[in-house]
Amino acid sequence: MTRLLHIDSSARPHGSDRHAHGSHTRRLSARFVQCWQALRPQDPVVYRDVGQSPPAPVTGAWIHAAFTPADAREPWMREALAESDALVDELLAADVIVVGLPMYNFNVPAQFKAYIDNVVRVGRTFGFDRSRGAEPYWPLLAEAGKTLVLLGSRGDYGYAEGGRLGRLNHGEASVRTAFGYLGIVDVHGVAIEYDEFADARLRASIAEAEAGVDALAERLAAQRGQRAAA
Repeated sequence: MTRLLHIDSSARPHGSDRHAHGSHTRRLSARFVQCWQALRPQDPVVYRDVGQSPPAPVTGAWIHAAFTPADAREPWMREALAESDALVDELLAADVIVVGLPMYNFNVPAQFKAYIDNVVRVGRTFGFDRSRGAEPYWPLLAEAGKTLVLLGSRGDYGYAEGGRLGRLNHGEASVRTAFGYLGIVDVHGVAIEYDEFADARLRASIAEAEAGVDALAERLAAQRGQRAAA
């Protein structure tokens, strides 16, 4: 059994397949999960909508609590970390993390940055020990076998690596960096472009992305099945 964590981060509440001004990333993330469930209906899915219900941003109290050893935390510290603990628990339990990730001003939505800040947790998702000298940090999820799927959308075009605007795509790069820091390095992505053009190029990009999502879901589901059979 493979456990999926499905996260949407768009500020738009509906998918573009259901609403004229809906979210392309919600459209793609829902399609990926539906395709996966058709292939592997036994796999459970946990859904988290940070676009509509964003996590609280990190505060000084949060930092104080997170860097206090768990057995020394006061009640207010446990309360300050309660939401973060729930998000980390979901991440730790997941085998495949599917993220609807639109580009907002060349980076991730603030809602998803708040999510990242809540799950990059000392002692839970990365380790820290000053006695290690020059390399005090290490990933705690490197052996967990997790897969990250980033399903994006962009108003312009050419944001893929090596594209005309690839150097400006800080969103996917920053997510790969943050999750890689935790040890999640098996990352895959599909994106819709040309949204602001609203013409045949957008329609073609949607069709190509949907085909890419279907193929990716089928491939990753097959790989998980092969792992289970090995």
